[in-house]
Amino acid sequence: MKVNIIVNGKPISAEISADLTLFKFLREHGYKSVKCGCETTNCGLCTVWFDEKPILSCSVLAARCDGHRITTLEGLKEESKAFADCMAKQGAEQCGFCSPGLMMQVLAMKKEKQNWDLEEIKYWLSGNLCRCTGYMGQMRAIQAYLKNGSDQA
Repeated sequence: MKVNIIVNGKPISAEISADLTLFKFLREHGYKSVKCGCETTNCGLCTVWFDEKPILSCSVLAARCDGHRITTLEGLKEESKAFADCMAKQGAEQCGFCSPGLMMQVLAMKKEKQNWDLEEIKYWLSGNLCRCTGYMGQMRAIQAYLKNGSDQA
């Protein structure tokens, strides 16, 4: 089947199998920020935006994305740099394997609304796993970024 998907503003037309996941489609087209740690929708590493809303790309068929806009971390360089800087300032970065999925979710949160309390942040991030940390540094960085933005975090 043929699909037309706009990835980071670039139209991609491709012939795909009906069972191809969006995750595999994106990786096949060079979007390496999209990672998969579980293939069971439990880790959040494969988070991308589907028409500006976060989804887990390992659980969505590429065929479902025909005619839609997909955004990966590669398409959010400025926004992701600001959050990465905030993570570094807070001493919150570890190995970085989970970072792309976490960043996609936090950047989506920033677009959603301005004032987040700790329980809301935990709820939104409940599907993003990190095996390196106890999440304390990451939570500090996320709270600072969502509260102050990139210029003061």
